[in-house]
Amino acid sequence: MSGERLILASKSAARRSMLDGAGVPFSVQVADVDEDAVKATHDPADAAGLAVELARVKALAVSRHDPEAWVLGADQTLAFAGGLVSKASSLEAARTRLAAMRGRSHQLHSGAALARNGQVVWSGVDSVTMRMRDYSDAFLDAYLAAEGEAVLASVGSYRLEGLGAQLFEAVEGDYFTVLGMPLWPVLAELRRAGVLAT
Repeated sequence: MSGERLILASKSAARRSMLDGAGVPFSVQVADVDEDAVKATHDPADAAGLAVELARVKALAVSRHDPEAWVLGADQTLAFAGGLVSKASSLEAARTRLAAMRGRSHQLHSGAALARNGQVVWSGVDSVTMRMRDYSDAFLDAYLAAEGEAVLASVGSYRLEGLGAQLFEAVEGDYFTVLGMPLWPVLAELRRAGVLAT
């Protein structure tokens, strides 16, 4: 193993699981950033750019406190019907959103950024198109009852690695991007940074 330290600036269980699964050694320090302030100054039509900007802000926030470590920030945005979608605030809001998205497509954009010494040294984004099936109201109610408030942790009100897989008929793009991080480019950058063996 290298002597380089990696900090994940995210509280996402899915991102932790991805890095664990890929055998990446890391610690977690959740970035204390005002995401709403970042969103307020960003063009809502540029959902992919916002995902990268949020990742950069998170990486920088933690890097400033631990400049010797490599810091990985990540975030995900969802674009639907020409607008930017935020996490649902309640199960009723999640139900309304999922009812609107059924039978239609939306895009997920997963951004990542690597910082060191208080500077971003790399950032990138990957996008996927998610096509939901035309599920029934009965299925939607059963899904929300089974998943409960866990759906509020996801911008799309679903986890593809769980029961949420049944909401879809097709996904165009990388599975890891759906989970919340463009893993292949991140691993390449961690090798370049010396965090992972080449």
